[in-house]
Amino acid sequence: MLGGVSRRGFLAGGLSAVAGAALAEAPLSSLRPVPRPDLIGGAAPAITRLASPSVPDLIAEARLGGRIGFVVADARTGVFLETREPDLALPAASVTKAVTAIYGLSTLGENHRFRTRFIATGPVEDGVIEGDLVLAGAGDPVFDTDAMAAMVAELKARGVRGVRGRFLVAAGALPYVRSIDPTQPDHVGYSPAISGLNLNYNRVHFQWERAESGWSVNLDARSASLRPPVTVARMAVAARDVPIYTYSDAGGVDDWTVASEALGNAGSRWLPVRRPDLYAGEVCQVIAASQGIELPDAEPIEDIPAGRVLVAHTSESLSEIIRGMMRYSTNLTAEVIGLSASARRGVGAADLRSSASAMSAWMRDEFGARSADFVDHSGLGDASQLSAADMARFLVRLGPGGPLHRLMREIVPQNASGAADPGALHRIHAKTGTLNFVSTLAGYVTADNGVPLVFAIFTGDTIRRADISPEDMERAPGARAWAQRSRWLQHQLINRWAGLYGV
Repeated sequence: MLGGVSRRGFLAGGLSAVAGAALAEAPLSSLRPVPRPDLIGGAAPAITRLASPSVPDLIAEARLGGRIGFVVADARTGVFLETREPDLALPAASVTKAVTAIYGLSTLGENHRFRTRFIATGPVEDGVIEGDLVLAGAGDPVFDTDAMAAMVAELKARGVRGVRGRFLVAAGALPYVRSIDPTQPDHVGYSPAISGLNLNYNRVHFQWERAESGWSVNLDARSASLRPPVTVARMAVAARDVPIYTYSDAGGVDDWTVASEALGNAGSRWLPVRRPDLYAGEVCQVIAASQGIELPDAEPIEDIPAGRVLVAHTSESLSEIIRGMMRYSTNLTAEVIGLSASARRGVGAADLRSSASAMSAWMRDEFGARSADFVDHSGLGDASQLSAADMARFLVRLGPGGPLHRLMREIVPQNASGAADPGALHRIHAKTGTLNFVSTLAGYVTADNGVPLVFAIFTGDTIRRADISPEDMERAPGARAWAQRSRWLQHQLINRWAGLYGV
């Protein structure tokens, strides 16, 4: 069930017969609002209303380049009120996560939970497991060091202090993916590996500080309360200017170097982990040692052997995990949800690309989204495409106040100067998306008088994006200013629609 609605009822039915209708853009040209009398309801008294800036003027002021596609529609009827290139397919960026959220909820259910387990393949005698101890993952995307420590503490409370056999880590619940988007730089923490056993969003914390001679560097699996050191990733400071980072796989160890000229006196950042199973296993071993439990080095396995569950950690509900994903736009969470949904459906679960293709087919079949063509579930890969029209129809089908609307983050409107406007009369609940020279926004706006609208705004200068050199991908010249101008345009369009159509 999804918010009291069955999956069949949730996805059944055709699109609104009027969903494709469009109204011509209102003939307004002044960039600044000016008073304008309007007659509403024929012989009704005249009501003074502020004219909205025209779309061409707003686009000219934004100075984006590239292409822009948008749709605003009545959320109750599906009528398209204003459009610009509605069928233009562009990268959806993290707006893709809104699609993934419903793909996961409609497949797994809002109360689905991930269970990470300690399994013993033999009996526990005098505190020693006479067999193997297995740390078995189920893909939990929010499992962290604190949760691991709680599992180890419970293992100790059950009297376990050692294992006669092996310490195994099982990550085969989901396919192993080395990097969400291999075109991203090696060192960016938002493109980590994925597996059935994940820890700390599969990132390791790198911290440095200038010492008497050179720098002191540390790599740890920190959480809110713990900082266990790790050796599955190691860092060396190299006397150079560029490149800032180099990476190599040293037999399952992430071997990093960093340029000394880039460090300064002190700092920190998160780096991606490429073998999350070994990472989780080492962190478990370190925490267990601090609790007086001796474990051998972790050995990876695919299939979980038979045995008795000694300890289990259960995640929060899928709906709450999605709420966090929509707020913080965590890529790993989206990929785990999408892969888990495809596995439950029995389609496209062999790798990330095939799972994303299965989600594309689902969106086309269930929502008529002919443009849907995803390469992942997070929107990180810029080869994914979706049109504003298909996104708007998707939002209409789900409805104002529906499952997606309730999980979306509220976004404060911006005024014409680009400053936050908490006093605005309309409310926005939406998902943002940002890549270099790609900026998207889609969701619901409740207009000044309570009229609900849906909107999808996709902007992208894909030619400029394609020209970015690999070493500039993390901080492409001009990309930040471009994104700020795109966000300004998005908010001015929403302000326009809330005033024009919220009556």
